[in-house]
Amino acid sequence: MSTAPEGRAAGSAPVVSVKGVNKHYGPLHVLKDINLAVGKGEVVVVLGPSGSGKSTMCRTINRLETVDEGEIRVDGELLPQEGKALATLRAEVGMVFQSFNLFANKSILENVTLGPIKVRGLKKAEADALALELLAKVGVANQKDKLPSQLSGGQQQRVAIARALAMRPKVMLFDEPTSALDPEMINEVLDTMISLAREGMTMIVVTHEMGFARKAADRIIFMADGQIVEESTPEEFFTNPQSARAKDFLSKLITH
Repeated sequence: MSTAPEGRAAGSAPVVSVKGVNKHYGPLHVLKDINLAVGKGEVVVVLGPSGSGKSTMCRTINRLETVDEGEIRVDGELLPQEGKALATLRAEVGMVFQSFNLFANKSILENVTLGPIKVRGLKKAEADALALELLAKVGVANQKDKLPSQLSGGQQQRVAIARALAMRPKVMLFDEPTSALDPEMINEVLDTMISLAREGMTMIVVTHEMGFARKAADRIIFMADGQIVEESTPEEFFTNPQSARAKDFLSKLITH
């Protein structure tokens, strides 16, 4: 396996640290001794075939999935098992899913302000101002009074990104954020993510969008069979993959 390039903030403590993580679903060993450190401002893109454990790994970082062994730290803090401490730490980790998970009966503005008011204790006026700023940033401020069902999939996903950003997270996790979108909507979401990356947001992105991986990633993590098989720069990964699994994965992408 090639050595990982240093993150943008080499030398500082990692924002996310995953050490010796194992997870089973019954007899199925889905994560096998996962070790990963993500520096502040680093964009790590996780690639791999279906069933390789990418999404499961992503979901363990804010304990949407529990682990059997190992430790996960966010900004040096060990991920708590449950309760208030876990809710507090989860607020530090923004998550954007395949499905947008917006509250169907609340306006776009209310969807974005709910977390900052309930969890961060912001006053409504302050939360509204923050939400409008973020909705403008992702290009949907003019939709603020609508319900999610009145927006396109691409718009809803951009609202979901704004909602995650409203919590002022230390890291953003994206789990296949464009896989439920029509092709013409994918780029508007990827463009929003590229802007975030350029602004220095620490990001872990599980995706099958190779163009995004080439353009935005500082580092590619390639997973297969529940393991990190390879990690390198995008340039190295796409032009000179080291492992047979990565070569096979890339050859299938090019031929289909």
